Amino acid sequence: MASSSKAISNSAHQQGQTCIAFSRDGRIAYTGGLDTLVRIWHTDQGEDQEPEAAVEADEGITVVAAANDYWLSGGHDSQVRKYLPGKAQLDGLVTSVAGASIRSLAVDPSGKKVAVASDELSVKIIDLDEITNVTLLEGAHKKRVRKTTWHPSGTLLTTSSSDGTIVAWDVSDAEAKVENVIDGVIPAVADPESPEFMHDCSAVWHPSGQYFFAASRTHEIVTISRTTWTKTSSLSDPNTVGATTALALSANGVYLASACNQEILVWSVQTKRVLWRHPGTPNAFTIQIAFSPTENLLAWTDTEGVLSRWRDAIPASSPDPIRQTAASSAQGTTTKRKSTPPLWGEGADAEADGGDPYGDDWIIDDLGNGMEDEPEGARATRAGDGFVKEMVSITKAQPAFQTGSTPMENKKRYLAYNMVGVIEVTDQDTHHIVNVEFHDRSTRKGYHFTDHFKYDLGYLGERGALFACPPELDHPAQVIYKPYGTWSTQGDWTYTLPKGQRVLGLAAGGERPMRSLRDPSSSGGDIQGQGNIVIATSSGDLTFLSGSGMERIVLGVEGEYVTMAAAEEYVLVVHRPGATTIDGSQSLVATLISFDDFQVLQEKPLPIPKGHTLRWIGTTDEGTPAIYDSAGYIHLMIHHRRPNRAAWARLMDTNALERKQGKDESYWPVGLSQDTFMCLILKGRQEHPGFPRPLIQELPVRLPFRNQDPVDSPIEERIARERIYVNLARDALGDELTSPDIDKREIELDKQLIKLIQAACKTDKAPRVIELVKRLHFPNSIAAASQLAGFYRLIGLQEKIEAIKLWREQNATPAEEAREGRRAFADEDAPLARQKPFQNFNPPLKVDRPGLTRSAGIVEPTEFTASSAAIRASRSRAPQASASRSTSPEGKRKRDDNDDDLASNAFDVEVKRRAVGESDAVVPSSKPSTCIFIHPGARKLNMYDRQPIRSKNWTRRQEESFRKKTRAQQAHSEERKLFQQG
Repeated sequence: MASSSKAISNSAHQQGQTCIAFSRDGRIAYTGGLDTLVRIWHTDQGEDQEPEAAVEADEGITVVAAANDYWLSGGHDSQVRKYLPGKAQLDGLVTSVAGASIRSLAVDPSGKKVAVASDELSVKIIDLDEITNVTLLEGAHKKRVRKTTWHPSGTLLTTSSSDGTIVAWDVSDAEAKVENVIDGVIPAVADPESPEFMHDCSAVWHPSGQYFFAASRTHEIVTISRTTWTKTSSLSDPNTVGATTALALSANGVYLASACNQEILVWSVQTKRVLWRHPGTPNAFTIQIAFSPTENLLAWTDTEGVLSRWRDAIPASSPDPIRQTAASSAQGTTTKRKSTPPLWGEGADAEADGGDPYGDDWIIDDLGNGMEDEPEGARATRAGDGFVKEMVSITKAQPAFQTGSTPMENKKRYLAYNMVGVIEVTDQDTHHIVNVEFHDRSTRKGYHFTDHFKYDLGYLGERGALFACPPELDHPAQVIYKPYGTWSTQGDWTYTLPKGQRVLGLAAGGERPMRSLRDPSSSGGDIQGQGNIVIATSSGDLTFLSGSGMERIVLGVEGEYVTMAAAEEYVLVVHRPGATTIDGSQSLVATLISFDDFQVLQEKPLPIPKGHTLRWIGTTDEGTPAIYDSAGYIHLMIHHRRPNRAAWARLMDTNALERKQGKDESYWPVGLSQDTFMCLILKGRQEHPGFPRPLIQELPVRLPFRNQDPVDSPIEERIARERIYVNLARDALGDELTSPDIDKREIELDKQLIKLIQAACKTDKAPRVIELVKRLHFPNSIAAASQLAGFYRLIGLQEKIEAIKLWREQNATPAEEAREGRRAFADEDAPLARQKPFQNFNPPLKVDRPGLTRSAGIVEPTEFTASSAAIRASRSRAPQASASRSTSPEGKRKRDDNDDDLASNAFDVEVKRRAVGESDAVVPSSKPSTCIFIHPGARKLNMYDRQPIRSKNWTRRQEESFRKKTRAQQAHSEERKLFQQG
């Protein structure tokens, strides 16, 4: 958490390497820089003081050190000078190294010796009372020594070299000897001109002398034991990633201060957690940091030449950083607490039982007087208002960031790095040089220009490059868009924000060019438009503009904006609607907004594991949203074209890559396709790529399946991944049934499925075969599966496969079912567009209450009604057609057994004909119709109840089958008549 106190800053030296040291009494702070000056600061004065300066050096100062009776300075002029305490008065030269820069000065605890390290391979230990008494330490390092530190006992000296080794020297005797060499902890930096060479690599000894701290090459702070000379623990924070540039311990060893990513961190040595943070100087990193030995003060210098003093860095409610405690010694002390008042008043049962047999002397005070109770009123004084302040450690919210951008390091940075190209920026102090390069130079032409506004945000889209500059003094924030087309010289435009607002993020979407954007003809590549622009501002809104600069709409952002990425049809915006959770969740939400009508197509929480952050957001080559987090997971938003039905599918786990096994590396995403993950390799805990520009690496994409079968597992993974992209391609079809590309993909899928079916038939796994056959897409593939079952003499299985084939032929194909499903999405989403209550001013809907309605008669047609006239007419013609039949003596024809069949057939024919659209004329009937009373509360049957969605082909086949059956029944009836007449 951030401390309530603020640091004061002074511009002490010019830009570059700086250094700082406190006097032993803590009253003076000495700072040096490349301006050849050492300034003397009084810690009890404010930022308006005019410090005294020592000007004897001929070249830049690289190091200062102090003792009780003197202070020392060393620099690039190869000389170590001695001065009177607290003054700029030279007291003499200590030593000089011919042609080599002084890199480190370390005064021993007694103040009588100083260790001098330079660009030479040896280290000098000089007796300050007799400077001719020199002990030389050599033979252990292969490259120049960067830092030296003393053990609290003064009998051990540790030296850190450019070759990445830490050597512990035993200097208790007249002749020094190597006690141990520690390799592989600190980074090896050979170039003295690189920024990494200025990073602190010293061994910072704890006052107890039992261990020391060091900034490791993996960007951790490690603890090295004095006994075993091995790593025993490490200090790391999930919200802090990057190289540690400076380290310092408090006087009593309770707190450790470090500098990382333009931020000062104060750690608890006991809990190994970050307690407080303080921002550093923007666009600079801290070179050296120091605790005052006598007061609650933390000071540091950085590459901008600024001296910062953080007074009361440790709050008064926490243990004091100066007072000696058990944490700074090898042996703790015991302390007694005041007696606690009885819980139930005087005469409690605890006293009757004799109390605690162990007493209170077993409590070990490792915080000095931390176990002593506060005096009366101390809590109210500390709180300020009389109330106790509860401090809860919550998750640090991830700030807004631009995907593909890096911070400025060594006056170089990337504004954008994606599959379109790269935007590089070089700082020239007064202006920036912006270089834009593209991966595909056949459609776009690279360029460079001078930037006087010092753009800090950039985005490379398919149709143009987008830049934004921050507000400065009276100059407001601006956004400039540079389309790629060259036929018009007036294509660039600028969008100015109101005063006081700044740009948080940029995105530019548009169609991919089908022709070269450099074509100046009227039918060139830019005839498809110049894309769409989205700007996220500090006022909490998203501004949508066209590619020509026309404002379209301004949408509000729910919560805090984090980042966004644009595609051809939409923009994906990541924001935080509320706050982070105490268990480490960032609570980020992704919203998919259409460019056409600004509809919210999807709104899904990001599946980022707790304790991790979002690292990258973008789209695949197919236009599907994708994300990458610090845990190493890649997620893909499947079904993003189906409104409100998307889901995050875990596409890849980079921790399971074969190349990462046994290596400490991470990945910086650039792009993603179906089979390939394009990225840059970062070594150790490196956070972003540097210069020169590294090559893009292609890593294979694999779904994180856990099946380890060497034969089936790769095929199953390939089928599942291919099916994801086939479904995504189907969602984009609209009302079309299929496409040649999808058919080709499905044929390849069927080939892979046939391989699995063959393997299952070999092992006689009938249920698995049935499941795989149902996943086939084409009838020919099902026929091939049937042949495989017959080849392996699985007759019963072959019959089931043939039944599946017949069922597939009689029903809709998978492509038809998918199209009907897409059509049904609009009907299912219709209720979502219903008006809200209290916003519909139309008359109220009619409410049907069957239970309160009286019974009513419903006329049901029978054979005696008008609609059955055709049946009665056929029956009346029957006696005339059979005049040759024998009659009864009464003159009446006997009832023939076939009459009932004839009547039923005629009735069926009439009903079926009417079912396909043939209607009969209504003939009035003289006979009354049958009347049936049905209660209105009873459920009326619907002919469409429980009917699945059918395609037009299925309906056509049903009609043809019905007509065939009708013609067959009519023919059968005519044959029966002829037979009876004969």
